[in-house]
Amino acid sequence: MAHRLWLKLIGISAFMWLFFLGYFHVLRNPSAPPTPMPTTPIDDWIVFQPGLLGAYISLWVYLGIAPGLLLGLRALIVYGLWAAALCAVGLACFYWWPTSVQPVSVDLQAHPGFAVLQGVDSTGNACPSLHVATAAFTAVWIDHLVRHIGAPGALRALNVAWFVLIAYSTLAIKQHVLLDAVAGLALGLAVAALSLRWRAAESPSKRSAYHSAP
Repeated sequence: MAHRLWLKLIGISAFMWLFFLGYFHVLRNPSAPPTPMPTTPIDDWIVFQPGLLGAYISLWVYLGIAPGLLLGLRALIVYGLWAAALCAVGLACFYWWPTSVQPVSVDLQAHPGFAVLQGVDSTGNACPSLHVATAAFTAVWIDHLVRHIGAPGALRALNVAWFVLIAYSTLAIKQHVLLDAVAGLALGLAVAALSLRWRAAESPSKRSAYHSAP
């Protein structure tokens, strides 16, 4: 994590800043009126749980772990390109097929954090859930990297638990419905699989850049 720390911090922050520029542009300029996403019995079964707002927000910490574990500059750039491809697919879906979810009524005085959330992340740009997609992409990469370095199994379990908590929180605070989450999971896993398959097809000398400084 400490290797190229400032480069990683600046790079990850810049990536998120650019993403949100695109996210809000698409949110405010959809190609058509948003289509409300249908709910399922599971959505009705999951009650509103405002206490999981922290888990939802923890994504922005979680996203930095996988690139933080990389050493080579080339590896960081390639990882960023795959993450950008994932986000681009999601934003394209939002633009060409805008979707939304039914907003939940929240007592903003009792839960002030939701006032900030509503100002930053509205109920539009629903499907696929990029919250779940980017978390799934990150989870696969973290698992891959900690297995490579022989980390304890408890860390792999913690990684899975954190991902599940983030994914569940999107439903529990009613930012997404189940179909959004499933679509996001499929997108994140597909891009992660492609990125790791591309890496596996590289020569050994190129693969080493993921785990050692150039």
